[in-house]
Amino acid sequence: MSPVPEQSLAFLLFVAAATVSPGGATALATASGARFGIRRSFPFIAGISIGMGAMAVASASGLASLLLALPALELAIRATGTGYLLYLAWRIAWAGSPADATSGIGPLGAFGAAATVLYNPKAWAVTIGAASSFAHLAGSVVGQVLLIGTTFLGFAAVSMGLWCVLGYAFRQVLKSEGHWRVLNAVLGALLAASIIPMWLG
Repeated sequence: MSPVPEQSLAFLLFVAAATVSPGGATALATASGARFGIRRSFPFIAGISIGMGAMAVASASGLASLLLALPALELAIRATGTGYLLYLAWRIAWAGSPADATSGIGPLGAFGAAATVLYNPKAWAVTIGAASSFAHLAGSVVGQVLLIGTTFLGFAAVSMGLWCVLGYAFRQVLKSEGHWRVLNAVLGALLAASIIPMWLG
């Protein structure tokens, strides 16, 4: 029996909220759009999207639950992710303006972007929640994997694109070095603050 429209809508709203709501990835997307523009941020957008899609596939197939059931491995992922995100937060906070050619900082590539997702146990919990709550929307395990994986991938791509556009809008109005220092400090602080939920609960 096919799912009722209300159930499908609930699933789409769940994924939209999970991918669009502010967090570490959105802070990185905004910073990337502001500093490098939209075109140079495409690898970042692709990396986050593929990371979310892969995580959703692992959750729908049951692999994610097995991963997080191992306390030592879950702690290692959390600690590694914390260190990596703190490094990125520091790099953003001290980046300077796009005109500063001495910073030597390039856009975060697809692999590094995907790592920011895969190192986050809270993101794993979200995709596991989606897989368990909306498994009935597909008639088979394969269908569930495809549905959840492609939906998270698509919504993550749209979300990261929107946050990059917001960052690019900042780029158009921020003209002085002081403005850029403030923006970079705020985005770096937001990224660092996004680590806190990783250690709660």
